[in-house]
Amino acid sequence: MTTSTGTPASAPTTTAAVNGRVVALAHNAARALLEGVLERHGITFRQSVTLRAVAVAGGSIATDALVDDVTGSLKVDESVVRDVVEELTAARLLAADPAEGAGLRLTDAGRELYERTTAESAEITARLYGGIPAEDLAVAGRVLALVTERANAELAADG
Repeated sequence: MTTSTGTPASAPTTTAAVNGRVVALAHNAARALLEGVLERHGITFRQSVTLRAVAVAGGSIATDALVDDVTGSLKVDESVVRDVVEELTAARLLAADPAEGAGLRLTDAGRELYERTTAESAEITARLYGGIPAEDLAVAGRVLALVTERANAELAADG
């Protein structure tokens, strides 16, 4: 398929300035690919983010710290994250961690699922980012980190 200019529809738009729409389009396209991976494994995006937070914390984390982390990442109400934690516990992907007090740990099944979905997601990421110069990725990373920082500051001021 080509555009009215004869350019292939899949050709990148290298002159696009970064703005909310461009970021949203990239996010939504990449997330759709990730959702496909997660659906094949029977979990939701929110569940995946929650499992990742536990894995990144070393496989065990205090429940309140987990809820704070995921709430901050997803910008959702704390009750939503607590529901996700309950879903993951009921599915035996997370379990109480006596060593952590009021904490949670990945079960073997949770760790395996996290590792499997992470590996599949990494393959997608490699295809999406492959061939983009490192310096371009570094600039994009700095810009997006600054936008995130500013948005978080505004959210904190509103809250």
